[in-house]
Amino acid sequence: MSNQPKKTDVILIGAGIMSATLGSLLKELAPDWSITVFERRGSAGEESSNEWNNAGTGHASLCELNYTTEKADGSIDISKAIKVNEEFQVSRQFWSYLVDRKLIRNPKDFIMPVPHMSFVQGEKDVDFLRKRHEAMAANPLFEGMEFSDDRDELMKWIPLMMKYRTDKGPIAATRIESGTDVNFGALTRMLFKQLSGQGVNINYNHQVDDIKRASDGSWKLKIRNVSSNAVEHHEAKFVFIGGGGGSLHLLQKSGIPEGKSIGGFPVSGLFMVCRKPEIVSQHRAKVYGKASVGAPPMSVPHLDTRVIDNKESLFFGPFAGFTPKFLKFGSNMDLFTSIKPHNLVTMMAAGAKNMPLTSYLIKQLMLSKEQRMEELRQFVPNAKSEDWELVVAGQRVQIIKDTAAGKGTLQFGTEVISAADGSIAALLGASPGASTAVSVMLEVINKCFPQQIKSWEPKIKEMIPSYGKVLLNHPELIQEIHASTAQSLGLADDKSSKAARRTVS
Repeated sequence: MSNQPKKTDVILIGAGIMSATLGSLLKELAPDWSITVFERRGSAGEESSNEWNNAGTGHASLCELNYTTEKADGSIDISKAIKVNEEFQVSRQFWSYLVDRKLIRNPKDFIMPVPHMSFVQGEKDVDFLRKRHEAMAANPLFEGMEFSDDRDELMKWIPLMMKYRTDKGPIAATRIESGTDVNFGALTRMLFKQLSGQGVNINYNHQVDDIKRASDGSWKLKIRNVSSNAVEHHEAKFVFIGGGGGSLHLLQKSGIPEGKSIGGFPVSGLFMVCRKPEIVSQHRAKVYGKASVGAPPMSVPHLDTRVIDNKESLFFGPFAGFTPKFLKFGSNMDLFTSIKPHNLVTMMAAGAKNMPLTSYLIKQLMLSKEQRMEELRQFVPNAKSEDWELVVAGQRVQIIKDTAAGKGTLQFGTEVISAADGSIAALLGASPGASTAVSVMLEVINKCFPQQIKSWEPKIKEMIPSYGKVLLNHPELIQEIHASTAQSLGLADDKSSKAARRTVS
């Protein structure tokens, strides 16, 4: 076939939640732009965005203890929790806009009200949780958060976890009713269905083999149809690399200096899943505990109500594991082929600095099902092995880079890497990822389209009323946004769990 490249304005690599979000934003901001999507798998949302490959938590810092830290003076630093919460509010606003404009329908198919809770044991952690609650409950972003160390009250909140609990030591929990369970796989598929109807050219079973800059500053991509093995050539003014763990290899192929000295460390996850209605019906919350010493943040143990295909189940985990693959359906050579001369020292430094993490992952890999059940019994004392099955979740590739903290620093979070001229951007990293997709993609838009951003601002503010504002400085706006998005998304907007239960049933 001809090697003459097919030209388009924007190419999105990867059909996950990030590309779906960026494509949806750009279609609203620049409806005349042509957009082409390439996805290695056979449909949208099959890797990290898939509902079985992540925890489905609408990360708003309501329950995640690793987003709050105790300072030397004993006070609690909630600055990261505030940041993540504000970013999730941005996502809720954009999703509400799409629902209100009937660009996506049936929000209950991707977002459901599920209380978010934190649970701790032992005097030290109970004291920490109490101080954390005091700091957060006084903040308008976390209004409605409750604290209890009373076992009778906790029996009402989490009966499955409290029944048959024989230990008599101090325990405590916080609860906030406005938490959500988000099916990011369903949302991703909804967004791509809408984009397809808006003329976006979506190509599944197509792998990007190479990316090179053209003499005019645009980007030339070599694409392979994995079904026929035919090679295609495409050219775009702007390229977004949103291929999950596969983004690092493509960023390296682009050759941009901003991608130098960056490495990646893959971490896999597993969940214990219970689908038995008589057990599932006894628990309705996402309950997060504290991570083990040496565990990566994505391994914070939690017992979650999940709603997938209108069916409730319970997930417990995640248990960490290691494979050199960067994608769940990737190659065992992924880690090794990502090591280049420019990041070799960085990767070696990371290896030396993260021996405790390596040791932790090895121990996790060696766990038997019964050993995993013992960890689950810290949450559900009478859990029976035959009621729970092991499900392999998705791969996460943590960023390794040189920072002020030193060479080979392992980063936990997401990061946008873009060329100086804004013509190409890649998203690397992991949690809170999908929950903050809209904020992250707005960052891409601000970085990569500085000439258009001023003219786009009115439309962005129409889609996201809080755009350009720090919500914490506008408490009245927090209440307004919470109420309006709850109504648009079909979420219970009161404090009673009964209302939330009626919405689910």
